[in-house]
Amino acid sequence: MKKLKFSLYCGAIYFFLMAIAHALGVKIPGLFIYFNVPSYVYQDKIISALAFGWAVFLFTAAQNLQRDLVKASIISGGAALSMLAYINVSTDFVSLSTSANPLWFHLEVAALFVYWIWLLLCYFWMITGKKTEGGGH
Repeated sequence: MKKLKFSLYCGAIYFFLMAIAHALGVKIPGLFIYFNVPSYVYQDKIISALAFGWAVFLFTAAQNLQRDLVKASIISGGAALSMLAYINVSTDFVSLSTSANPLWFHLEVAALFVYWIWLLLCYFWMITGKKTEGGGH
């Protein structure tokens, strides 16, 4: 369970940094999925608030490691990833900004997907009681 706890804390830190970047309007690739697409300040503020909520959600799940909290994190993360993937395949980003390269957006969502799969595996290990390499949970 140490890997799950550590991974949830890492996610909390990531989303906290994302919240700060959006609040300040600093378009850092990785913290802004659509970093080179124009956005309105109010959109960035909304995303900042939601990212902060995710940070708190993941932090709380890491502190308590309650099955339902971790499960809710995984389910809502899957929903968010599905929406990001849909946005990536259904939006003509180049028409919004000639500097947009949709490949970067796909790579960023893919990285989040890898993190999500890792959380899913850690959750599976937690609920089945299976030990991972190194003898710990």
